Amino acid sequence: MDVLDDLLSGTRARGGVFNLTILDRPWGLDIVDRAPLALASMLSGSGWVLRAGEEPVRIGERDVAVLSGTEPYVVADCPDTPPRLRIHPGGRCEPLPGAPVDYSARLGMRTFGRRPDGEVWVVSGTYQRVGDVGRRLLSALPPTVVVPARDVGPVMDLALEEIRRDQLGQQSILDRWLDLALITTLRAWFDHLQTRAPGWYRAQHDPVVGHALRLIHDDPAHPWSVRTLAEAAGVSRATLSRKFTGIVGEPPMSYLTGWRITLAADQLDDTADTLETIARRVGYANAFALSVAFKRLRGTTPTAHRHGAV
Repeated sequence: MDVLDDLLSGTRARGGVFNLTILDRPWGLDIVDRAPLALASMLSGSGWVLRAGEEPVRIGERDVAVLSGTEPYVVADCPDTPPRLRIHPGGRCEPLPGAPVDYSARLGMRTFGRRPDGEVWVVSGTYQRVGDVGRRLLSALPPTVVVPARDVGPVMDLALEEIRRDQLGQQSILDRWLDLALITTLRAWFDHLQTRAPGWYRAQHDPVVGHALRLIHDDPAHPWSVRTLAEAAGVSRATLSRKFTGIVGEPPMSYLTGWRITLAADQLDDTADTLETIARRVGYANAFALSVAFKRLRGTTPTAHRHGAV
């Protein structure tokens, strides 16, 4: 498994909220749903994303935007258009001053707007939760990423067909569409960045460092050392350490420790497994060894993390 696969596997939609909002100009959406990750696409028309402290970012027709962070933001037809709708958690639409009284009428199962043939169609999907693995991915992203339609393809158009249905099992299908859209969009964005992509992404194209990274991600519990990773990659320890640190930004053992602790944190959140079980699963001899490493990296104990302590 490559690193992007591993990080995306920790960012899976479960009960994601998908909406189609049909609008007429002038239009503006005040997004206050506090979702940690969202995707949005203009299937008809174009718009702008406005976030505090940032320059407005344009979204062209069928471009896909990846929006990370729980801070509110505005999507509008022009940077100076005031919002007419406020989007709350769960996709609930609230008309704001200046909006027609029927602006947030429900036109379908997950469709809102004044009329079904409006000028602008905005399709969006939100992740309601991301774990530690997902946050590791989000840390590599700016708050707003826009990928041109030519690079991302018709993935959001395909999701639209499912949004407008009302059938059994639809939530599971929409969750998978959201995951597919995220994977397609981020892969296109990282490829476009090339030398400015995160170190762990660029490293996958290096025959030495990429091989070492795949070994770590394929079996994080293995008792890896610089020596065993270097032998597997067919180079000296000095060469592996130098190349790994130069591309990824940290030494191999530091990366391995960070990844193990990230996996442990997710399992502490998502399972009722004992600390001993989790420790062995991620590569530590016992619960004590995991606790020492966890406290050193996170500044808190695994037990406190599980109970929501900071």
